[in-house]
Amino acid sequence: MKYIYDLHKTMLQQNLILVYEGEFTQDITKSVLAMAERNMDSFGEGAKVKRKVFNVMVECLQNISKHAESFEEDPTVKNNAIFMIGKHQDQYIITSGNNIRTIDVEKLKEKLNRINDLDAKGLKQLYRTIIKTTKISKKGGAGLGLVDMARKSGNKLGYDFEPIDDEFSFFSLITTISRV
Repeated sequence: MKYIYDLHKTMLQQNLILVYEGEFTQDITKSVLAMAERNMDSFGEGAKVKRKVFNVMVECLQNISKHAESFEEDPTVKNNAIFMIGKHQDQYIITSGNNIRTIDVEKLKEKLNRINDLDAKGLKQLYRTIIKTTKISKKGGAGLGLVDMARKSGNKLGYDFEPIDDEFSFFSLITTISRV
């Protein structure tokens, strides 16, 4: 049972205020958002920061529910993803992770690098271009989520890809939002 205490210590050391690992459904997403909002309210967080954090959280959770891939042979087995939010003195750190197909890694890296190379004005222009020229994908997205996360946070998006096997990789995304 020591692992429970070790996990608790890690969460305290990393200032994690909410961690969810499991299947992401619409109801679970609503619950995660409600818990995070209650936590921010208990800290007395200002409305402007709460809006930014909430917006980024929604985009992260939508990305997980729309784009996470299953790597089990049995399609009825749901693969888990992870979502975390940490609060440090001057910032919130929102982290998510989910499985993606390895063949999609380079395309996603290019998209993330393109977003990270833009300043606020460039992100706004890219956002408008996507709205004007992009059709909704089969998975229900237009590609605005990552751009919107960068715009709302005002920071670069951190990311990593960890190979799982030949077919799948684990995609980690970190977004930082200033509290000041």
